[in-house]
Amino acid sequence: MGKIISFLLRFIPRKYLQLFSHIPLKIYTFVLKGNNVECPVCDAKLTKFMPYGRLVSRPNALCPNCLALERHRLMALYLKERTNFFTAKNLKVLHVAPEYCFIDRFEEMKNLEYITADIESPLAKVKMDIHQIPFEENTFDVAICNHVMEHVDDYHKAMSELYRVLKPNGWAIIQSPQDWTKAHTFEDPSITDPRERERVFWQNDHLRLFGRDYGRELEKAGFTVTEDDFVMKMSKDLVKRYSLPSEEIVYFCEKK
Repeated sequence: MGKIISFLLRFIPRKYLQLFSHIPLKIYTFVLKGNNVECPVCDAKLTKFMPYGRLVSRPNALCPNCLALERHRLMALYLKERTNFFTAKNLKVLHVAPEYCFIDRFEEMKNLEYITADIESPLAKVKMDIHQIPFEENTFDVAICNHVMEHVDDYHKAMSELYRVLKPNGWAIIQSPQDWTKAHTFEDPSITDPRERERVFWQNDHLRLFGRDYGRELEKAGFTVTEDDFVMKMSKDLVKRYSLPSEEIVYFCEKK
């Protein structure tokens, strides 16, 4: 199964996977019913999650019921336990490159004015280039933007645009893949061969690989950044049950 998913991820256009992959995968919710693992996004309880990955298939990664991956499950727990996302009234939220597992759930929340946006995703309601966000400054209380900055031409501009459209005291969560062995972000526009990009940047449509300086890059846009080791403070039993990325830092970015 892991090899099949890896093949689909590498060779089927993303927009088709976004639109249709949930249909066959939903079947595995019934095949894998159990109580060894639990998805905090959709509350499914399963014997295990499905494998997932482009180059290296990660076991126990994908929830077949809602398509949440490890980072999405961590995000759901973080929003519930460390933010006012589920409790504050009248939050205006911009979700860039919205993940399938969150869209319906967030749209149903009565306390949110929830806007999805992306330049190409068929799941987003607003077609938008993150380099030129089509909203006035000080519009949103919350912005969510995960695994986008490694794809864009000018990530400094994209980060600054997110900062611009946030209200004072608004906050954003902006995650990206990171290589913790590297002190500094690496990008090289001369690397255009897809296979070489995949080797160097971990994916052929990535333009860079962020290092341990990612938080400082976010601060350059104006954010006050908290690098939260939330998952590292959780019990190992919970990390295992939810199958979370055990060393991921959550970047909580505030406009003060």
